[in-house]
Formats: sequence, structure tokens, C-alpha cells
Amino acid sequence: MRKRFIAAMFAGTMILSLTACGKGAGSGKGQVELTVTTTFAGEDTNAQNYKDAYQAWEKETGNKVVDTSASSDETFKARISTDFETGSEPDVLFFFNGADANSFIEAGKVVSIDEIRKEYPEYADNMNDDLIAPSLVDGKKYAIPVNGYWEAMFVNTEILDAAGVSMPDGSYTMDQFKADCEKIKAAGYAPIAAALGNIPHYWWEFAIFNNQSPATHLEIPASVDDANGKAWTAGMNDIKELYELGYFPDNTLSATDDETFAMFTEGKAAFLIDGSWKVGGIVGACQSDPEDASTLDEAKLDQFDVTYVPGKGDRKATDLVGGISMGYYITKKAWDDPAKRAAAVSFVEYMTSDSVIPAFCEHAASALKNAPEVDESKFNSLQIKSMSMMAGTTSLTGAVQDLFQGDCRVSTFDGMPEIVTGKVSAEDAVAEGLAAYHNQ
Repeated sequence: MRKRFIAAMFAGTMILSLTACGKGAGSGKGQVELTVTTTFAGEDTNAQNYKDAYQAWEKETGNKVVDTSASSDETFKARISTDFETGSEPDVLFFFNGADANSFIEAGKVVSIDEIRKEYPEYADNMNDDLIAPSLVDGKKYAIPVNGYWEAMFVNTEILDAAGVSMPDGSYTMDQFKADCEKIKAAGYAPIAAALGNIPHYWWEFAIFNNQSPATHLEIPASVDDANGKAWTAGMNDIKELYELGYFPDNTLSATDDETFAMFTEGKAAFLIDGSWKVGGIVGACQSDPEDASTLDEAKLDQFDVTYVPGKGDRKATDLVGGISMGYYITKKAWDDPAKRAAAVSFVEYMTSDSVIPAFCEHAASALKNAPEVDESKFNSLQIKSMSMMAGTTSLTGAVQDLFQGDCRVSTFDGMPEIVTGKVSAEDAVAEGLAAYHNQ
């Protein structure tokens, strides 16, 4: 039985960690009320862990958390941006550490770790500082991370069995994938659960990755005509080919992501590319009461597995998209309030402590200096399969779409239906997006 957590598997790669529990800030007693916004909500696996942790902090300190968390999507990101612009930002924010954070960092609305350490020297000292992501704005570090993420391919093995398809492994290629999709389609199922007209994100990412390599994936093309630009065009055309072959649901251009996810969990679609956070959604779909873990149908959950996204060219299947993309920020608004400053530091230290973080990591990853040991008997079958899959990963590369934001993505994200139906050429769509990126 593996007992060392996944962080040990990726020593020296893109994994993160957290802070010590309440050492620098004391208990923060005094009935301070903190407004905290996170993405630990909805189907996020850690929503309950977050609630349990902050309530324990409240009990320990006597302070109060006003929780305004919501599921992460483009609407949530826009809400956070608006909150900062209007002076309505929270005291503590758990948010992305890439380009999504640029606007409020540029505006000086959050406090850097170095500045906090001038007053609280032990802040985040249980972290490997080398693994805390720097801001794209000024190179300073702001967000204390909690857990890592990965993106891979979930599998409904009941459909594979019905179609006579073997469970894919670490050597899986796109050619093998297409052959398997043909068998699954012939058996009467949709091979791929994806809503290309709603959330094409994961296929967009891996289709591009499959025409590049881990060394080049995070390089935004200078133009549609350079090597990376041609790789992006090839990726869009690869998705178009899969669409033309009939491997997506018949309603892929009009369906919502929730609808195609339901096709996967209800045994109508075989493959689903998504992130580590989707483990919780699949587990919830196997419970008679999504809010009550005791109602889990273990036999149903056992029909689901997770494996590597099929590879092509220089990208091996075991080269995945992943890393650490989020963390806790303390806002300038809280820092400048003498009463809230200590409480905010105490809260972040508690939420990112050695004792709290392991519950959030589970099947994902952490970069605590002292990686905790875990007992697999405490995890469900899909979490254990996730750990096994991650143990075979050869590299983790960040998502290039996190660097390619806003209007830049419209022509290929919102425009995916036009690309796959041939109404707009992949080259023109990519060129439009790159022009928006370089002219912003």
C-alpha cells in the first residue's frame, strides 16, 4: 500500500503546499468578522472539507467567517474582477494565481507574501517557497497554495466492456483512441462526453498539447504561421476530425457541460476529459443523495476509472496538464484594517497548515515540506484509481489557456461549433485569437 502522498511522487515538479497553523498571528481572538471567498463550493470535492476547516477555526479563535464561495467558472471570475473594481473585494480570497489575478495585483489590491513576512516571519514557512507560483505582473508571490490539480481522462468501464474495448493504459495513442471510439460508436454509445458548444476547454487544451510537447506547450504562438501557431491550428483540426467521425454526442454543439457529464455518469458516453475536481462530481452521481456520502453506491462507482489522455507525437499519454493554479490571497483591504490583519493571517495559516491540508489533497497533490502519510483505506475506489494513475505520470505542464484569457479565446472557445462544422477555418479562428492576444 502506498502511504506517502502524491507530492512525494513529484518531488521537484509543479506541486505545492501550505502554511503553518496560526504561529505568526496568534489566535486572532476578538470576534473579528472576515469575508472569505473561495471556489470550494458546488461539486468541488473539497467543499465540505473547507466548511469543516473554517468552522473549526471559528471555534478555536472566536472569529467569524462570512463565506461567499461559489463554483469556479467564467462568471465567478468576472464577479471577482468586479468586486475588486468596486471596492467590494473579500478580506481573504482563494483564487487563481495566473493571468486571472493580474488586474487586482496591478491595482495593488492584494498583499505579497514578503510583505506579510515582515510582520509575521513564520507565515507560510511550512511551504517550499520554490513551488509557490510568482505573479505574472511583478514576479512577487502572493497566493499561498493548498492543493494541486491534474487533467486526465475518466472512463466508464461498463461501456468499454459492452463494446469490447480494453481499459487504456500509459501507452495509449490517438490512433488507438480513434479505433476504440469506432467500436464504442458501433455498440450504440457516444464515445466522448463533451459539450463543444459550451465547454470545449479540455479538448482544446489537449488537442494543442498533442501537436506540441511539454517543453513548448506554454509558449503562446507569435503568429498563426510559426511552429506553435501551426500546432494550434492542427489541434483545432484534430477536434474537427473527431466531430466529423461522429465521436461526440449528437447534441454536442447545443448541449451543456452538465448534460454531457450526465451522459457519462448514466452510461451513455464512454470517455470524459476533465480535471481532478471532477472526481467529486462522479462520486456524487453515484450517491442516492449527492450531499450524503453514506448513500454511495460502491458498485456503481467501481464502474468508473481514470487514465491518461491519448498521446500523439512528442507528447506521451503520461504527460498531463496539471500543477498548482490557485491559492489564498490576503487583500490590502483586510491588511490595512488593524483588527482584521491578524485574523486574516491566522485564517490563512490555519487553512494551509500541515494538519488541515491533507484533507484537501486526497487524490490530488501537495508540496508541503513534510508530505503527510495517508491510509488508502480511507479513500473510495475512484480516488485510489486516481492516485495510481498519477503515480505513472511523467510530467505535469500548466494549462496554456490560463495564459490566453478573455477575448483571445472567443474565436476558438465560443467559435468551436463553427470550426468543427467547417463554417470557419481553424487557421482563421486561431489567427483571430492570436491577434486579440497580441493587440491587447
